[in-house]
Amino acid sequence: MRSRRDQRRHRKPAPVGVVLAGGDGRRMGGSKAIVNLGGRPLISYPLDAVRRGVGNAAVVAKFASELPDLPSLTVWIEPDEPKHPLVGIVHALELSAGRPVLVCAADLPFVTSDLVRDLARAAPGAAPAVVAGGKRGIQPLLGCYQPEARDLLARWASAPADQVRLTEVVTELGVRIHEVEDEDALFNVNSPDDLLQAAAMLDRRGALTRT
Repeated sequence: MRSRRDQRRHRKPAPVGVVLAGGDGRRMGGSKAIVNLGGRPLISYPLDAVRRGVGNAAVVAKFASELPDLPSLTVWIEPDEPKHPLVGIVHALELSAGRPVLVCAADLPFVTSDLVRDLARAAPGAAPAVVAGGKRGIQPLLGCYQPEARDLLARWASAPADQVRLTEVVTELGVRIHEVEDEDALFNVNSPDDLLQAAAMLDRRGALTRT
């Protein structure tokens, strides 16, 4: 039987929380991180969820990325090139000092701290990551990536984003899928129409809370 000291020695380190905000937001017409949703910057929603879920959160963005002025905001600057979603994940793993990294996209306003916590605590087994998935497929920008995922992902990060789809990469890597029943938690804001839909969803949730 292991002693408490042995148990602490073999316990896996807690993940580092990061919110990915390095995209150029072309469909939105600019940085998605700063767009207004319910009187708050869009990025503030997943940022709060990650902080509550794992106890810490940094934002990974490019040098020129537009970010809101938020209190206690820690920013990790990823390389300007290449422009691929994988770059932010790889960069976070490089800075995590051997700890797993819980990543969440900046455009997921309805992700919850409970979901973040479940992903962080999920046992990956032999898989390099545990990522969220639902009826519409997987969401590779919401998951917990193990340190060994860095080298596996780095070889794809230099490929053009329009030629190498992130979902295909993580599927090929054999990630474990964490099934999410609440489809709203995986709703991402890519366009002005999506932003309007998110605002309606937020209003509906507020109305349900008041009743």
